Amino acid sequence: MPALSSYDVHLTPEVVASIRAVLPQVGDDVVAAIIAEVPPYQDALSGHMGETIRNAVGVALGGFLSLASGAGLASDVSAATPPAVQGAYDLGRGEARSGRTMEALLAAYRIGARVAWRELASKAVEGGMEPAMLVEFSALVFAWIDEISEASAAGHADERATTGRVRRQLRERLARKLLAETTPEELDDAAVRAEWTPPSTLTAVLVPNSQVGTILAKVNQGTLEHDDLRDLDDHTLLLVPDAHGRRRRALMKALEGRRSIAG
Repeated sequence: MPALSSYDVHLTPEVVASIRAVLPQVGDDVVAAIIAEVPPYQDALSGHMGETIRNAVGVALGGFLSLASGAGLASDVSAATPPAVQGAYDLGRGEARSGRTMEALLAAYRIGARVAWRELASKAVEGGMEPAMLVEFSALVFAWIDEISEASAAGHADERATTGRVRRQLRERLARKLLAETTPEELDDAAVRAEWTPPSTLTAVLVPNSQVGTILAKVNQGTLEHDDLRDLDDHTLLLVPDAHGRRRRALMKALEGRRSIAG
């Protein structure tokens, strides 16, 4: 994709004023279309998060108009529109915390681009924009959507990575507590912090470090890891939830040929 500064768009003051006047309505229409067409957002746009999303849409549209009206086209665009890009990044992090997927977020951007383009282009034509300029204007709209959707995707990925890292640390701490002389109250608190539902049973499995990833992919996702084992630096202890009864057979099959020992 060409740099945003490479698009030859020059809006007259009249067109800029006309577009600026309809930005609030365009923002409302974008949000309405997202609610109607992306199921994960049907109940998401109320309360604090809804206000955050609406603000992000408004900032993104304002950032685009600043860009299209000439601000930053001759210099560093990323420096000319930092609030919009930062807002998109923060939105991505918030969406990850809310449990919505990257696919839902990008679908919302695609719909938003379609609605915004239709209404902004209509205003530009009403203001007398020439066909050749309209082509460049169209290209800039979608390049801008790419720019801010990439920022949101980065924020979403960073939040998921951070959340996953924190949860793993909390679950490692829980595993240590389960193996130590810890009170039931402390264990309950550690389980809540780690977002871990206590099972009926736990099966201890000693596995070589090189096999941990492969085995984890085949067992209960609530499996806990403990790799600080005295005299066994090259092994990890897995605590597998509810691998009893008929499920024991599935666990043993997952361990076949892995040089592992199940308790």
